[in-house]
Amino acid sequence: MRSAYGVETVRRAEAALMAELPDGVLMQRAAAGLAAAAAGLLGRVYGRRVVLLVGSGDNGGDALYAGARLARRGARVTAVLLRPDRAHEGGLAALWAVGGRVVPMEEVAEGRETGALLLRVFHRVDLVLDGIVGIGGSGGLRPSAAAVMRLVRDARAPVLAVDLPSGVEADTGEVRGEAVAADATVTFGTYKPGLLVDPAAERAGALRLVDIGLGPYLPEVPELEALQHADVAALLPEPTAESDKYRRGVVGVVAGSERYPGAAVLAVGGALRGGAGAVRYVGPAARAVIARYPETLVHPGPPGKAGRVQAWVVGPGLGDGPGAEEVLEQVLATDVPVLVDADGLRLLDRVRVRRRSAPTLLTPHAGEAAALLGVDRAEVEARRLASVRSLAAAYGATTLLKGSTTLVAAPADEHPVRLNPTGTAWLATAGSGDVLSGLTGALLAAGLVARDAASVGAYLHGLAARTLAAGAPITAHELPDALPAVWRDVRAA
Repeated sequence: MRSAYGVETVRRAEAALMAELPDGVLMQRAAAGLAAAAAGLLGRVYGRRVVLLVGSGDNGGDALYAGARLARRGARVTAVLLRPDRAHEGGLAALWAVGGRVVPMEEVAEGRETGALLLRVFHRVDLVLDGIVGIGGSGGLRPSAAAVMRLVRDARAPVLAVDLPSGVEADTGEVRGEAVAADATVTFGTYKPGLLVDPAAERAGALRLVDIGLGPYLPEVPELEALQHADVAALLPEPTAESDKYRRGVVGVVAGSERYPGAAVLAVGGALRGGAGAVRYVGPAARAVIARYPETLVHPGPPGKAGRVQAWVVGPGLGDGPGAEEVLEQVLATDVPVLVDADGLRLLDRVRVRRRSAPTLLTPHAGEAAALLGVDRAEVEARRLASVRSLAAAYGATTLLKGSTTLVAAPADEHPVRLNPTGTAWLATAGSGDVLSGLTGALLAAGLVARDAASVGAYLHGLAARTLAAGAPITAHELPDALPAVWRDVRAA
């Protein structure tokens, strides 16, 4: 399990650890890990040109001490001090002692050029260490820092961020102004949510976690977590010798319409390949479903007369025709878990969902989430972590927010938000969400709680897409047949 903790939690853990260590040891641990990562990016250290962008506080200190280590190995290191009066004294002394160069830089007015000296500093530089702002920063880069970063971009030098890219929000993943776009980030002690959640995550580049001894001082429950193969394998349902199709879980699928019959086929395919013992399909696309999956149990409806199920999936391709809202209400009136997706979300009534005694799982993309919350789509995409939490709380339902960063939040605050680490941009294709709905519905029917079903479904779905794509376009109808192979891979890990 990969875990992430917020700023205040990290600071408390650091304070507790520092109280037990000699002065400066923790910073030296961080600097050693940072210098090792920088050396790895440089390949050969001797003779390389390295520039440190140094802000105030410990983040700049980490960069200075790491720069001193690189200078001892023969690198030509220059530190640009954005706040000369607040630069870390010990780090500066260490860099000076090994022949490092220091360029003080006063605050630069917005729109003013930084001058010929800085242009020479960034000429043919091999690596830039971003130590401008630490995890406590907020609101984007100041004008002086933004001006320096424009020079870095012009120089096309690789950037290694110290703890997190300067200008992003460590706790939320938001980017509220100009921010560093790093090629790689070295973070200390634990991941921070902003390193894993877009839009900030896309600015972090390749992540490397340096262990500085915080583990025993961090709480057991993180703010954010991401499942890995072993975690998913432990949750996957497995039939026993006494299992039959009913014990394995029967999932009902209410999807498709005359206009969108393919949605029904894709949802049923995801459910069958997701381990369901049987799938009961209710809707007008029965002929298309049977043609592709003859093992499906079809029924014209209503859902209440289709037979017993352990979970329902409702909404993919449902359309806005007469009867769609009534069908949704009938499904929500049942006492089994219900997954609501696509058109079902558009028809959803918040009060009705909150009154349900059985679990409800919502699976919106950003546009659907925005409609449910009554905000602009851009706000959801900018504040993904806050948005998924708000949706789960407002509807009293577990929520899977799809997108570049797929997140799962339970309505209860005691559970950390889960982030899905698998997937590919090639998943942005029509019908892929329908497959995810069917797959996740099958896991609900097998007995997984909504939070686990959503997390495992997203993980397998993303893994199947990544395996299929391998850098090329995919289509949604390929996804169900790719699921058994990734299921076996996860189990074998």
